[in-house]
Amino acid sequence: MAEDRKAYMIKDDNLGEVRIADEVVAIIAGLAATEVEGVSSMAGNITKELVSKLGMKNLSKGIKVDVQGNVVRVDVALNICFGYAIPEVSEKVQERVKSAIENMTGLEVSNINIRIAGVNMEKRK
Repeated sequence: MAEDRKAYMIKDDNLGEVRIADEVVAIIAGLAATEVEGVSSMAGNITKELVSKLGMKNLSKGIKVDVQGNVVRVDVALNICFGYAIPEVSEKVQERVKSAIENMTGLEVSNINIRIAGVNMEKRK
């Protein structure tokens, strides 16, 4: 199988192998993080921001994953809604991301580092 992206082997038996691309792990983390109340959006670098403005939605924006064997470390950059407690929202994001990655991939999550990149000043809905 030709690979142009980094992928992680999670199963290899007589039926074949299962590989998960790092981008998939990042997408799972990003979707889980945005489900938490108080998270306004994911934060990304300038290139990713420009790409998303041009209409190409990047679901892994603001996520960096590092997989060593079956253990994954995740860095999450997000924007938070004004009025929410940052420690509480961050803890919920960590719990949601850890649960989503472990349940969907079988990988073990060792660390989830949260970086608050900004605060959305729009009023709560």
